[in-house]
Amino acid sequence: MITDVRATSAHQQPYSTAYEQMLEKVRYEGAYPTRDRAEEAVRLVLAGLGRQLTGDERVDLAARLPLEAARVLTAQIPDTQPLTGWAFVKDLAARAGASQATTRWDTGSVFAAVAAYADPKLITRILHQLPTGYALLFGQAELNPAI
Repeated sequence: MITDVRATSAHQQPYSTAYEQMLEKVRYEGAYPTRDRAEEAVRLVLAGLGRQLTGDERVDLAARLPLEAARVLTAQIPDTQPLTGWAFVKDLAARAGASQATTRWDTGSVFAAVAAYADPKLITRILHQLPTGYALLFGQAELNPAI
């Protein structure tokens, strides 16, 4: 008899293949030692992004992410005062009790995976909605409009 090698413990539930692949991408991008560490980063960063995104961009991104990731993103109530990219990292670091450098690394690793699920046009729309500083977190140049 063949069984699934991804046996689940009492505190862990089975994940979809798409979410497993997302976690592996984050684990690879972030050079995390375990999948659990990658999942911590995914949950922290997506929850934070869920507090920043609103409107069609939020809905469109959630539709493209694996179900488990979309739930983390959409379970958050958007903040009334959006954070800049740097303030976003500082906020996540404070919530996680981690250094800002580690949190910046986590954010970049997760956003690289998010960008793989979203097409470039959606990422551009997201970056236009968010305050300055997020383009760098997504691994893109921060372009300022000409004055």
